[in-house]
Amino acid sequence: MDSKDHEPEIKAESKPPAAGVPGVSPSLPVEDSGTRALADALGASFALVKLMMVGLVIAFVASGIFTVNPNEVVVLLRFGRPVGVGTEQLLQPGLHWKLPYPVDELVRIPVGESRSLTSTTGWYFVTPEEEAAGTDPMRLPSLRPGLDGYLLTGDGNIVHARATLSYRITDPLRYAFHFGQVTNLLQGILDNALIHTAARFSADGALYRDKLAFQEAVLARVSLMVDRLELGVTVDPREVRTRPPLFVEDAFDSVLRAQQEGDLMIQEAQSYARGATNRAIGEASAVVSDGVTRSNYLVQTLSAEANSFQGLLPAYERNPELFQQRLLAEYHSRVLTNAQLKTYLPQRRDGRPQEVRLLLNKEPEVPRRETPDAR
Repeated sequence: MDSKDHEPEIKAESKPPAAGVPGVSPSLPVEDSGTRALADALGASFALVKLMMVGLVIAFVASGIFTVNPNEVVVLLRFGRPVGVGTEQLLQPGLHWKLPYPVDELVRIPVGESRSLTSTTGWYFVTPEEEAAGTDPMRLPSLRPGLDGYLLTGDGNIVHARATLSYRITDPLRYAFHFGQVTNLLQGILDNALIHTAARFSADGALYRDKLAFQEAVLARVSLMVDRLELGVTVDPREVRTRPPLFVEDAFDSVLRAQQEGDLMIQEAQSYARGATNRAIGEASAVVSDGVTRSNYLVQTLSAEANSFQGLLPAYERNPELFQQRLLAEYHSRVLTNAQLKTYLPQRRDGRPQEVRLLLNKEPEVPRRETPDAR
């Protein structure tokens, strides 16, 4: 049996439409039009609510989209803990999604850019305008407490120094989560390096003589402390400047010029001494070499003559007179090579000296020619 059989019939009495009531169809009852209007209003409300819910869902999803820039990495924290393990914790450049705050939180770490730090703990005070213009402040006879910084050297003098370095992040997780402010820590390390190094050098060494060694010592100290603390950064050295106190800088410059002139004169003297020594050594070597050459020549000549004498000695012993005549003829031919007239005076058999008489005529006189002025 259908349940509709038990429902009582409700018969509506037909009544004429109310005269003067606008919006009421004369063909429908008043209760049916009100119910339909209410149903339409509820349907429109439900549709609007659905549309709003869809919009909220879309807005919720869209609010979690974020972008990682090319020069950075991002660590996603969920309830304060990094999401992922190892390198997966570092979100690379591109689009990513997260839950809204406070569930998820982003930590952006700039790894692609180089940052710089400057230590002025040992530098004199300059205004931004003076810094931009590159000019010095007024030279006062003393330091200004609380404004001018300075460094104390190993020999008890005062110098000014400033250092600048650059650093890049190489371990983002250690840089971001193992230390509160790495920048402040690096600043303290740089200040400490200047103070520590200045105490190991003299003022003259830090300013002039060992200036390069001073710079290298400061940067080495910074690198040592950064590696020891494992800050997750790589330090790139840039510049370390030193300068005497401004009020006495002219005196320092005068001493420096005097030292430079003295060093120049010493270098010139050393250069002259080396040149003179080298010339003397060269001349001595030439004299020794010439003496050795002459000695060798003399020894060789005497040795050759001795050998020749030893070879001619038997012939001389067999016939000394013949040997003398042959040797005399050789020397006559050598001595009288260019003589036009050759006269030989043989020796007498009895050994008595011979008399030679020469008739020499007087040279004819040459007539002199008289000049016109002699008349």
